[in-house]
Amino acid sequence: MITLSIIKADTGGYVGHSAVHPAMMAEARREIERAKGSSLIIDGRVASCGDDVSLIMTHVYGPDAGLIHSFAWDTFQATTRIARELGLYGAGQDLLSDAFSGNLRGMGPGYAELEFEERPSEPVICFLADKTEPGAWNLPLYKIFADPFNTAGLVIDEKMHAGFAFEVYDLFEDKRIVFDCPADLYDMLMYIGAPARYVVHGVHSKTLGHPAAATSTQRLSLIAGKYVGKDDPVMIVRCQSGLPAVGEVLEPFAFPHTVAGAMRGSHHMPLLPVAVADAHTTRFDGPPRVVALGFQVHEGRLVGPRDLFDDPAFDRARAQANEMADYFRRHGPFEPHRLPLEDLEYTTMSELTRRLGHRWTPITTEVATPA
Repeated sequence: MITLSIIKADTGGYVGHSAVHPAMMAEARREIERAKGSSLIIDGRVASCGDDVSLIMTHVYGPDAGLIHSFAWDTFQATTRIARELGLYGAGQDLLSDAFSGNLRGMGPGYAELEFEERPSEPVICFLADKTEPGAWNLPLYKIFADPFNTAGLVIDEKMHAGFAFEVYDLFEDKRIVFDCPADLYDMLMYIGAPARYVVHGVHSKTLGHPAAATSTQRLSLIAGKYVGKDDPVMIVRCQSGLPAVGEVLEPFAFPHTVAGAMRGSHHMPLLPVAVADAHTTRFDGPPRVVALGFQVHEGRLVGPRDLFDDPAFDRARAQANEMADYFRRHGPFEPHRLPLEDLEYTTMSELTRRLGHRWTPITTEVATPA
């Protein structure tokens, strides 16, 4: 069994929240090479989307392994030091503690991890997103693993025809449920259609018994009790041989669906599929970006990546996303561009409630006087 882990953190933006400084990327790569040399990990890559550093690693320690999470924590501390030396924005903002405590759960960095028996050919896609929340994966995962109009294999591949099991988290009440699809499909959609609260954490093949996908489900505002940056989720999806094909996994992103995020984490904007070279948010801290890095995993080695959205097939999605961004921006501070009050993460609402509370008075019904 091997484990594929993506662990990411925003430890400083260059410039503002738009990108990762090259010196920070170089430091993370040095740490990955050191870990490979000490046999802590089998293989590793460093990637970025927006202002987040992502460590993509294979190892034998399983999910939530203290050794791996401690290494990631130390690496993010090192990139934070560089960010502070350069005066970068939000240095160390995702590191919510001063000391590591066993694993990264509740400490700020996000992570997605899959443990599996490697197949003779093991294609995987690592998705990295910036300026959005974990629920941004809900619609793509539904389409990949439950929608036959997207994934032809659900109809014509006997290994997929029985469907998949979706593990869904309730982030507000810290509980989980497993939906057996297609039988539970309509029940599941009632929940995952509310992505601010209900998030698909993992998907399993019912026929093969294999884990098929894993996402990061950490929400920084729920951990820290205040807005400290958007969650910028990551996701791993295994492909082929009884699982959706690479083309079926990428197909949902040809539609730039609306997600929460962008400026101050408080607006709806389209999710823009981009090549790595374009994975730097600009306009109104957006539009939110997603990159897809394809690997062949062989004996734990990461063969790749291929920059899968670096393809003119996604040009129309990018054009549509820009039109959608124009539409949303014209709403200014009004919904649906701005998130509903209960979902705002960066807001003056609590201060306004305190300051203006005494000016609100009951609405009284005037009784008409008879003529």
